[in-house]
Amino acid sequence: MDAQIKFYQTGTFTVGNRLLAPEQRSVQADMERTNSLNSGHRACQGCGEALGARYAIDAAMRASDSQLIAANATGCLEVFSTPYPETSWQIPWIHSLFGNTAAVATGIAAAMRVKGRKSVRVIAQGGDGGTTDIGLGCLSGMFERNDDVLYVCYDNQGYMNTGVQRSSATPPAARTATTMAVGKEPGNPFGQGKDLPRIAMAHGIPYVATATVADLRDLERKVTKAMAMHGARYIHIFVPCPLGWGAQAQDTIKLARLAKETGIFPVYEAEHGEITQVSKIRHRVPVEEYLQPQRRYAHLFGKPPLVATIAKIQELADCNIRRYGLLEAEGS
Repeated sequence: MDAQIKFYQTGTFTVGNRLLAPEQRSVQADMERTNSLNSGHRACQGCGEALGARYAIDAAMRASDSQLIAANATGCLEVFSTPYPETSWQIPWIHSLFGNTAAVATGIAAAMRVKGRKSVRVIAQGGDGGTTDIGLGCLSGMFERNDDVLYVCYDNQGYMNTGVQRSSATPPAARTATTMAVGKEPGNPFGQGKDLPRIAMAHGIPYVATATVADLRDLERKVTKAMAMHGARYIHIFVPCPLGWGAQAQDTIKLARLAKETGIFPVYEAEHGEITQVSKIRHRVPVEEYLQPQRRYAHLFGKPPLVATIAKIQELADCNIRRYGLLEAEGS
């Protein structure tokens, strides 16, 4: 009987490929990873935030030799990972209020400095609601003072834990519980919201980066780079939410990849206010391919479809492509 032969591409950076040399493996492919956000949490199936947090914190743990403390804002990540009296966190972890995570992390970093524990590093983390809205004042203060904290925002584009309400990171035309798909211009209005990575860059802090859960190695590299620096650092991670977006659980990575490939979510890094590297679009696709799998945009594809609204979303993606030079033929 002939045995089926399987071939593995050891020259690729396939996620989890343990046939690679140890120094080439991702943190998640390493048997020694810390599993900082361990099993048993209560995230929804396909939760992008659970993936993003695990990837980011495991990478930070390796970069800091497991000398890490995390401050976590109220929100989905806090709720599904720490239902009292249980926790899925395997690190020193502090639950802050919704809006003061950056300030709490700053206090932790100051305490470690006073105690002479310079090897202990600090991360603050929260969703887009606790970052772009409620926590913006404390975060801006952390940036302005250049406090030695890495802040990670897991952006699922809404207040998902409390019923899918709009946040200032909710994209135009998206349906939420507070931006209903009714009226002449259904969904979230155009011309509102905040671009937090650009706001962070305007503070001139040492490091700002964007990433998605669709590119594990890029995300891990950016966290590792940020942990090698001191001062205020900010990483904004795109994390699809199947429940809030009305998407299939198995499409989380696909949607994160399409957000980048359409130009809707530009992936780049900056130092001291200047962009230093851009992740180019490998295969440009129209925004419809990203919008259609999500029920929060279903009203755009009714009878008749809202062609003008889709075109406006395409214009926003095209603007990102021009601004950041996301095509191979553009930019540096």
